[in-house]
Amino acid sequence: MRTKEDYIKALAKMKRNIYYDGQLIDRTDELQMECINTIGVTYEEAAKPENQELCTAISHLTGERINRFNHIHQNKQDLHNKQDMTRMLCQKVGGCIQRCMGIDGTNAIYNVSYEADKANNGATQYHENFKKWLTRFQTEDMIGCCAQTDTKGDRMLRPAEQPNPGAYLRIKERLKDGIVVEGCKLHISEASVADEVLALPTRALRAEDKDYAVAFAVPGDWEGMKQVVTIHNFRPREHYKRGFMPGYTDSYLIFDNCFVPWERVFLAGEHLMGGVCALLFALFHRHSYSGCKPAIGDVILGTAALAAEVNNIHKESHVREKLAEIIMTSELGYAAGYTASDLGKPEVYIPGMGFVPFGPGSYIPHSIYCNVGRCLTGEAVYREAEILCDIAGGIPSTFPHERDFKNPETGELLLKYTKRNPNMSAEDQANFWRYMGDQLCSSTGGIMNVGNYHGGGSPIMEQIAITTQYDIESRKKLVKHIAGMSGGDRDVLAKKMREGK
Repeated sequence: MRTKEDYIKALAKMKRNIYYDGQLIDRTDELQMECINTIGVTYEEAAKPENQELCTAISHLTGERINRFNHIHQNKQDLHNKQDMTRMLCQKVGGCIQRCMGIDGTNAIYNVSYEADKANNGATQYHENFKKWLTRFQTEDMIGCCAQTDTKGDRMLRPAEQPNPGAYLRIKERLKDGIVVEGCKLHISEASVADEVLALPTRALRAEDKDYAVAFAVPGDWEGMKQVVTIHNFRPREHYKRGFMPGYTDSYLIFDNCFVPWERVFLAGEHLMGGVCALLFALFHRHSYSGCKPAIGDVILGTAALAAEVNNIHKESHVREKLAEIIMTSELGYAAGYTASDLGKPEVYIPGMGFVPFGPGSYIPHSIYCNVGRCLTGEAVYREAEILCDIAGGIPSTFPHERDFKNPETGELLLKYTKRNPNMSAEDQANFWRYMGDQLCSSTGGIMNVGNYHGGGSPIMEQIAITTQYDIESRKKLVKHIAGMSGGDRDVLAKKMREGK
């Protein structure tokens, strides 16, 4: 496994294809370093002996120890460990750890490429191509991002109906040695600091949409791909440094007549598998949220509790009620993810068929519980921000600048008049309000809330998945039995409950 320093050196060697605010920049530009440092924690923590079981795994391909972020889940414990590793690392950085896209994308494609080859009766070699790519990805301890979301054009039209055929990433041309793709993927987290970009479909597809059923992997600096990046950094601190300064990036990935050789192609026209691939990535990613969102809940809980303490209202009953609400949301989200891990199997839910065996034997978390946990915690984002705002009051929005606290004319006076809790130093209270301002009042704080709400799929997408996959009919039969109506069947429901359905 490589180190954080190795990772940065590899980024520095990549070709420039990243545009920021009208300028072509290097991957190791100072503006990107806070994001790089955030991802770097995944290397630093994996190197600690006490984290070996949590942050590393044994590759089923090579038998070597690898970073867990590059692992294919082999059993329920792998799913449990991924969730707990994600929560621990997100606690360390105070938010998103920025590396889960790679593990979720690789696990999705690993399964779908296998099933596509099986459906094609051996005419394609997608799975072998992917395993060769994955072996290098694991051995070199790379960072992968997953490019799923398309620009989508007219939302009322399907991919093949779009007036702009590149509104969804598509195969523009098939050649003897590869494919040429065209389109744009957007909101792609950490693409600007990733070694490899995994591209896959964003939705269910029809036969006439087959050119949009494409999955592949290319290096982040691949010819024919441009990145337009937004960089999300908090306000820089000159005098009063944060304990950890996280950073995030998102890219629009523009594929402009981009050639991809066959050995890097994992789907190319299999429309049914394209739709399953989209669902599977979303499923794995929502499972990751059952680790990161509870960690963010831990941070929000600590922030709310400290805000109450700084304001010296921490013993008030309304504060306790609000803290309990945050705890319940976070831990129910974690519990749903834990259950999804525990019920995980080499199976996937197919509408009209239920859970069926899928893939070469790796483990897939239970879809209902992944979606329940993600929806519950996603919908709570702005309620949690409201709780922080309520407990803090207006101070974070008007707190004086750092230099005013260093100015001999105003510094001591500001410390005197901003101190509220007599049992906490004025300097600590001031540092807390600066942090609270980052969370509630900065552009990056606002962007994080939008990301926490929509990332992994907006709540409406989880609601669709839950209601289309949950066995509502058997619950109706249960009530029919209790009510004395015809068609009731309590025994069928009991059996389904035992099976985790």
